[in-house]
Amino acid sequence: MLIGVPKEIKNHEYRVGMTPAAVREAVAHGHRVLVQRQAGTGSGFADETYTAAGAALADTAAEIFATADMIVKVKEPQPVECKMLRDGQVLFTYLHLAPDPEQARLLQDSGCTAIAYETVTDARGGLPLLAPMSEVAGRMAVQVGAVSLQKANGGLGMLLGGVPGVAPARVTVIGGGVVGTNATRIAAGLGADVTVLDRSIDRLRYLDDAFGPAIKTRYATLDATEELVFAADLVIGAVLIPGAAAPKLIRKEQLRQMKTGAVIVDVAIDQGGCFETSRATTHADPTYVVDGIVHYCVANMPGAVSRTSTLALGNATLPFTLALADKGWKQAMAEDRHLLNGLNIHAGKITYAAVAEALGTTATSPSSALSG
Repeated sequence: MLIGVPKEIKNHEYRVGMTPAAVREAVAHGHRVLVQRQAGTGSGFADETYTAAGAALADTAAEIFATADMIVKVKEPQPVECKMLRDGQVLFTYLHLAPDPEQARLLQDSGCTAIAYETVTDARGGLPLLAPMSEVAGRMAVQVGAVSLQKANGGLGMLLGGVPGVAPARVTVIGGGVVGTNATRIAAGLGADVTVLDRSIDRLRYLDDAFGPAIKTRYATLDATEELVFAADLVIGAVLIPGAAAPKLIRKEQLRQMKTGAVIVDVAIDQGGCFETSRATTHADPTYVVDGIVHYCVANMPGAVSRTSTLALGNATLPFTLALADKGWKQAMAEDRHLLNGLNIHAGKITYAAVAEALGTTATSPSSALSG
């Protein structure tokens, strides 16, 4: 199989779909890999490291899309990339289709087979290809939240951990999954006053055991959510429904009851965001203010720490990339129901139920795609 790795073109996206180490593995399996020149430079991988691993280099993305059997990326394809995809081609990347009807339509029009990192599952019910970036984003959320709290950036002018004689900032983390757990780890480590909200008692027990008295946990009723969000200096939105649009947990009218200069970091923005006032931003212009509340809603947060992110993502995606290349997508999915859960679009049809529901249409079962 010819695997293509184009350079990412989303605003301030520096990650790359395959590391040189991953290329070497694919070549060792008998595959050819075509990498666009300078695709890895943002993550610290020079073109020479790819050729040393056995890849060939392409001057343009168009060459890669025109010739590769499978495209391996990081972020969802931009419209110009969607239009280069073709019938029968496999696309393996993050898609986040629920809040993005235009991308869904373009992928359907292309006739490609689109497999989303974020809906591939594992035997424990986890999301193994989303987890590493959720870990990065959760930890980053506290860093960017702390910077956004600085007065010069529109925030309250608070130091997250306080100082002797001055109380630390209050941090409310909504959602105790991978993002929330990692945000909690960093916020608590910096000395903030941290409370985590979740609707799973088992998850709250886990967090209580993991962090002990360094944090507080609350069951996420409407009352508790309002109480903690209104009192918070920093709110981190970390809610995920796999493949589906994020629920809107805080409405615009509720912002007026928050502290002026408080900060919202919406890590769920890839899935539409969990605050009604959230809209996707970029690393070039990451924040905006609504009713005195600073919003940080960058849709590709891990791209800012591209070296760490690319290495972490590559570790997780490589076994699946090799399975797709070695066996072909149909056989690989027939043998692995968890990989089958990653199938979002095939031959013009949406094959993931939560995506179809969010887009107001009907899903075709993945098994139908396999038998077609």
